[in-house]
Amino acid sequence: MAPTVSTTQFSDPAEVTEFVVNQGNGVKGLSETGIKALPDQYIQPFEERLINKFVNETDEAIPVIDMSNPDESKVAKAICDAAEKWGFFQVINHGVPLAVLDNVKAATHRFFNLPVEEKSKYTKEKSLSTNVRFGTSFSPRAEKALEWKDYLSLFFVSETEASQFWPDVCKNEALEYMNKSKTMVRKLLEYLGKNLNVKELDETKESLFMGSIRVNLNYYPICPNPDLTVGVGRHSDVSSLTILLQDQIGGLHVRSLASGNWVHVPPVPRSFVINIGDAMQILSNGRYKSVEHRVLANGSNNRISVPIFVNPKPESVIGPLPEVIANGEEPIYRDVVYSDYVRYFFKKAHDGKKTVDFAKI
Repeated sequence: MAPTVSTTQFSDPAEVTEFVVNQGNGVKGLSETGIKALPDQYIQPFEERLINKFVNETDEAIPVIDMSNPDESKVAKAICDAAEKWGFFQVINHGVPLAVLDNVKAATHRFFNLPVEEKSKYTKEKSLSTNVRFGTSFSPRAEKALEWKDYLSLFFVSETEASQFWPDVCKNEALEYMNKSKTMVRKLLEYLGKNLNVKELDETKESLFMGSIRVNLNYYPICPNPDLTVGVGRHSDVSSLTILLQDQIGGLHVRSLASGNWVHVPPVPRSFVINIGDAMQILSNGRYKSVEHRVLANGSNNRISVPIFVNPKPESVIGPLPEVIANGEEPIYRDVVYSDYVRYFFKKAHDGKKTVDFAKI
């Protein structure tokens, strides 16, 4: 049931916040009231609105890599090159079954189509676990302008914890997606590691690169005046790697390191979009790049995406890997406790690439 609210209810910004954030309707609920104008607190600063106008002005494209190529050294080289030059690439024939992808996309729609009373059981205030959170925007308390997105964030602790606390309508699908993509993730980390003189992904390295995992279900509802706001503001991820499953709608843009242009990442059926996160940039001493990206709001379609954030363990100390600075390379980052780094990221609004400066020497 769409919320039955007259548009006039939102004369006051505080009412919008109350409805969207506190009552748990999210921007999906706001969109479904049929509002014709974007509420003021979603209007982004001039620079962001300017980017919206110029995002499609380039013919650059991020690499698409076929992981089934029998020449594995070619695949590894393509991946490492993309990680250095773009920080982003797409992979096809990655070995994760299509059914798994379709199921988790369907489960995402199922969750967001639940009645508000059901979804709001998972808000920060009500959730029975700190590892499960239904929310909206990025960090509503820190932001000057809100982002047009709702999400369910699922931090994996154990199968037992997940089956107890993750929402029934999506838990099996999210777990299966996470588990079935692990082989591919290991493969990617192995390729990236070898190129940094990391001989093998042993237990220590595995805990450093992929010691914790978070799956987000993202929902970007139809937006009035999409050119005035964003689905997600400019940021780079704090992960080691992000694995993104997107639907066929599109809207993700990546900043080209070569030109500074914003490059659309077109939906490729059955693919994943992979990007390097800040943790990997730090571990590789800047060789692999964690690149700014953003998501447009859409005036005619609802969009979903399902990222898996592959992260160091919260208590890991991350800094340039010994293997990387062994050859006398100067470290450009200091050692930081990963959880401190993440806390710093979430305490402010999206601000492009500024988080990584926290770890600069």
